Amino acid sequence: MIATTLLCLLLILLSHRFGYDARLYYWFQMNQHAEGWQGRSVWLPDYRVDIEARPVDGIGDNLSGLAYDPHRGHLWSVVNAPTVLIALTLSGDVIARYPLEGFKDVEAVAYMGPNQLLVVEERRQTLVVIDLPEAEGPLQRDGYPFLTLELFSPDNNEFEGATYDPVRDRLYLAKERKPLRLYEIDGLQRSLGSNLALSIRDITASLGRRVFATDLSSVAFEPHRGHLILLSDESKLMIELSEEGEFVSFASLARGFSGLSRGIPQAEGVAMDHEGHLYIVSEPNLFYRFEKRSEVPSG
Repeated sequence: MIATTLLCLLLILLSHRFGYDARLYYWFQMNQHAEGWQGRSVWLPDYRVDIEARPVDGIGDNLSGLAYDPHRGHLWSVVNAPTVLIALTLSGDVIARYPLEGFKDVEAVAYMGPNQLLVVEERRQTLVVIDLPEAEGPLQRDGYPFLTLELFSPDNNEFEGATYDPVRDRLYLAKERKPLRLYEIDGLQRSLGSNLALSIRDITASLGRRVFATDLSSVAFEPHRGHLILLSDESKLMIELSEEGEFVSFASLARGFSGLSRGIPQAEGVAMDHEGHLYIVSEPNLFYRFEKRSEVPSG
């Protein structure tokens, strides 16, 4: 036990000293509990890139945020300049565009239910719930319910990621950095059209020392086990956490890892579909898809 603790401390020091972004520490921790978690988790080391750095047609810059829509069977993403909501196929083709009129600095999107999305305005620190029309076209911000969380002074390091757990009516909201934060908002769907019976909790402390990342650029909810996938652009990591916030697995998004021929330059959104495929969008306009390969060794 003492030897294991000393080794962990040494790995942490090496990670910080040589800029490994805690990959060495995560690798050690993950392999210590691989036998217990690998068969009952997402297990990120088993994923390899299937579509790599595909430019999204018609998007020049500022592609950000990602959500899987099981009702329509496609993905949603946002662009913040010009502000637009876009629908994507699971291969990264643009299906439809919805200009977001009256919205400002939109950075994240979450699926809330059939024909309903939540978008996050970063600097306003505002969550806006959108009821989608059947036909594509402009969406006016006026008239949509919203919730403003003025927790920090606006400095463009605010809410970058959002994902929703429909079973427990729970929204997870990630603050990018300075300081890095993860929030849990209970009862958002129940509160729409009725009294605001909301509970907002900062759950960052419950993660303890399990998240070694310099930023959080996105978060995704895994529907089968209730796990979370955290995305860090600066640290080039995906991190899997259990329902209780335990560290489970990780994958590096640097060159040479996860089958990548080049590192993902600025990962801004992550999502998972019901078949277990992982998707990432990266600024300026790049699309990635990852498939689980059961034959990939866990090391």
